[in-house]
Amino acid sequence: MYKSLKQLKLVALAITLTIGLASCGNNNLVNNFTELEQAISAAQPGTEIVMANGVWTDVEIEFKGVGTADQKIILRAETPGKVFIEGESNLSLSGEFLEVSGLVFRNGFTPTAEVISFRTSSEDLANNSRVTNCVIDNFNIKERFDSDLWVAMYGKNNRFDHNSLIGKRNQGVTMAVRLNTEASRENNHLIDYNYFGPRQNLGSNGGETLRIGTSHYSLTNSRTMVSKNYFDRTNGEHETISNKSGNNTYKDNVFFESRGTLTMRHGQYTLVEGNYFLGNRKSNTGGIRVINEYQTVRNNYLSGLTGYRFRGALVVMNGVPNSPINRYNQVVDSKIEGNVVVDSDHIQLAAGSDEERSAVPIGSSFTSNIIMSETNLNPFTVYDDVSGISFEGNIINDNAEIPFKSGFDKVPFSLTTNAEGLLVPDQALLAKIGMEKISLPVSKEETGASYYPKPGPEPTFRTGEVIKVAPGTNTLLEAFEQSSQGDVLELENGKDYLITKDFRINHLITIKAPTGDKPIIKSRKSAFFHIENEGGLELDNIKIDGAESPDEPGNSVVSTSKYSMNRNYKLFVKNCEIVDLDVNHSFNFLKIAQHTMADTLLISNSHFNNVTGSIFSLDREVEDLGIYNVEDVIIENSSFSKIQGAIANIYRGGTDESTFGPIVSVKGNTFENSGLGDRNKTSASLKFHGVQDLSVENNIWTSSAPLTLYLTNGEPVTVIKNNTMKNSGGIVSNNNEYKSESNTISK
Repeated sequence: MYKSLKQLKLVALAITLTIGLASCGNNNLVNNFTELEQAISAAQPGTEIVMANGVWTDVEIEFKGVGTADQKIILRAETPGKVFIEGESNLSLSGEFLEVSGLVFRNGFTPTAEVISFRTSSEDLANNSRVTNCVIDNFNIKERFDSDLWVAMYGKNNRFDHNSLIGKRNQGVTMAVRLNTEASRENNHLIDYNYFGPRQNLGSNGGETLRIGTSHYSLTNSRTMVSKNYFDRTNGEHETISNKSGNNTYKDNVFFESRGTLTMRHGQYTLVEGNYFLGNRKSNTGGIRVINEYQTVRNNYLSGLTGYRFRGALVVMNGVPNSPINRYNQVVDSKIEGNVVVDSDHIQLAAGSDEERSAVPIGSSFTSNIIMSETNLNPFTVYDDVSGISFEGNIINDNAEIPFKSGFDKVPFSLTTNAEGLLVPDQALLAKIGMEKISLPVSKEETGASYYPKPGPEPTFRTGEVIKVAPGTNTLLEAFEQSSQGDVLELENGKDYLITKDFRINHLITIKAPTGDKPIIKSRKSAFFHIENEGGLELDNIKIDGAESPDEPGNSVVSTSKYSMNRNYKLFVKNCEIVDLDVNHSFNFLKIAQHTMADTLLISNSHFNNVTGSIFSLDREVEDLGIYNVEDVIIENSSFSKIQGAIANIYRGGTDESTFGPIVSVKGNTFENSGLGDRNKTSASLKFHGVQDLSVENNIWTSSAPLTLYLTNGEPVTVIKNNTMKNSGGIVSNNNEYKSESNTISK
């Protein structure tokens, strides 16, 4: 059969290699994508495929195979955390008893809709498979509103555990369980010990961290267990978790400073048990929101939560009679029992009550809960009839007010701090509600990929080196080009600085001068400073003068990138003087592009004089989809004179209820001869459309355009207080649903 001994040896070698590749427990090191594909194609039960350490660029891995419970097919990193998947890459798996571990996705994005997918096609799903000890870190599409999922679970009996998902910036759920075929329902998935790292505010719907199901399949059971995960500052939108299917369990998870809620948006028979919500008094931190039938919320610990309405510590919603599948089902036969709510502000009942959401909760109970807080002594807000909720055996501090005649025992306010730093009521009170002790069910260190660091605090200004900058032409730009994140460029008092080149800011930087005469910055470019992705700017004790700007319309002091930015930015202006932005019309202080988002815009103790454009014009999201351009605006103790445009024009259109802001504070300012320019389309000195939290207090208007309000959905909190308006048009609003107190309006 064989013509020579040499041929026989070659055949024997080939057989040996094939057997070796498929042999149980054999480690097959692959060094490139071709070898990886070949190894996957030849894999048998027990095969272990090892990806060599290093960077793998532009790889779309399809991991297919059929292992057994005792002999899985494994795809792993040579060293956990040393295999980096970069560029346009992703991973999909299908088959039985597969396991993936140790991979890091970074420096890129998926070319498809998912980064890690438990299917390779609509028909080919993964079952009884596991992804563990992997990382996805800032693996983002550059366009803010191009949507993708980082992890999509399909099939049945899969596990996703000990993974780290950090820094999703673009639209789309971080992780989703999909139920769009019968083969993915009643799935019994396990999602446990994962670290869901910080997610910035998207400023739009579509920023959930975890979603199980969708509205279309909301009457379907998923039976997914979500247990012992750590949700760290997951602030994408007000649904941190969006439950949209039935028979799911959320047990022993920790939510740390997350500006959202665990929301039972759809689905029945949800169990929410033993979870810890630690708000630390951060704004808009929320707890648990109850919608639909047969839900159980028990033995959860909720501390330091400040969110209101849909973002309260505990929220029970009104429903829509005969609700369409995508709206709000009535709360029926649901239980809230044995929970501990401390140092938190709001418990909302029959929330969302309006002409459409008129179906009040029925057959439900609020039993044996402890509410212990002095941060708000009227913690309950009742929006509609709650006779369908029975109240029994609850405990509340005796100086708090409650709108119920029975069902609550009042006790002296008493909280102590335990060894874990948690505020706890007296042990005797805990025993009354059947809770043995207050202790975190899982620590941050126990979650996520074992080798990968957890992010620290968000980057801030003034955390780096101080760089002294000599006066002159482009010396400021040259110093910036040598700077790093958080550095301070310190200018000389009273000296001149000229910019003649594009000044593109791509990290956080402070430009300041010591107390004394302000240094003067001028520019011969259309914008003094361009804030690019990753950038942010703080100006302190600086004078900006428009005298050298080009004689053309549309100049600005600060502009954002003209492209979509998937990183939120900050702009702080403190103790500054901005003058003579008047070389041509429409000279704005800040000029933004669509699909850019500021975390915070601050003007404090500053003076603006003679500006032909606007100061903050934040109205580029015109689709009316609830998208907006800034979360927090603070204008305080400053003066504005001869501003032809609006000092602030902030727009949030549409009726979407998935976001928190904008949040605006305007206090202690003077406005003189402002808002009166022919090109000011707002016809206002300040215009706020759809702002969700607005405080305008202790300001003085003189000979200026009016303050204009357009109040939309979401029960916006609008307070106009202690203002003086002289010959300034007063307050113009589309309705009177705002609080006006002690304002003086005169001709």
